[in-house]
Amino acid sequence: MRIGLFATCLGDTLFPEAVKSTAVLLARLGHEVVFPPGQTCCGQMHVNTGYQREPLPLVRNFADQFGDASIDAVVMPSGSCAGSVRHQHEIIAERYGDAPLRAGVARVKAKTYELSELLVDVLGVTDVGAYFPHRVTYHPTCHSLRMLRVGDKPLRLLRAVEGIDLVELPEADSCCGFGGTFAVKNAETSSAMLQDKMRNVLATKAAVCTAGDSSCLMHIGGGLHRIKAGTQTLHLAQILGSTRNAPYALTEAAR
Repeated sequence: MRIGLFATCLGDTLFPEAVKSTAVLLARLGHEVVFPPGQTCCGQMHVNTGYQREPLPLVRNFADQFGDASIDAVVMPSGSCAGSVRHQHEIIAERYGDAPLRAGVARVKAKTYELSELLVDVLGVTDVGAYFPHRVTYHPTCHSLRMLRVGDKPLRLLRAVEGIDLVELPEADSCCGFGGTFAVKNAETSSAMLQDKMRNVLATKAAVCTAGDSSCLMHIGGGLHRIKAGTQTLHLAQILGSTRNAPYALTEAAR
């Protein structure tokens, strides 16, 4: 397949390794990965904060960048951005767009996937040839769990990783407390939710907490770093991208 890769804002600015790992993984599986250079923010942060008309140019640009018929599928290492493209873009186009935009959004929506969805549902693989000999726990992020409903797809991929010691996260479906601007506007509530999530992560004694969204990993990882827990956060794509020939090296504190 010819797969268009959307980096996302956080991936572009703070977590490029998750984006690179996604590209390396898909190429390893035999697919052509293309990166439309004119891609920008998907507009999720604007819509979530209540600015619905303002991201219209971003929605139009996304449809233009990834609407090429030669791109068979669009993937992103983010459940929240995939949720935005699949749900919010249609709302914005219907309310503020024109007929060409609505048609373009519909075309792109139909072929847009979060990474685990693409691998399991579209490409039909769970064993991607990964090697990661470490104790890992998985946090299912809210958008992937509740909006995209990816279910156990990330866990199926992780269970097939050679050498992994995958342990269940207590109260896994509880929000980590990030929620974009929620963490800023409701800092005390967000911090309390983070404390609960950190306690459950640490109870697993895992070296790594993984998820499909860099935003949640940033929140959880920041909290763990502040208390010098030694537990590392790592995007799902980076674990799946790790192989015997090119293994991911954990920091000393996380081993």
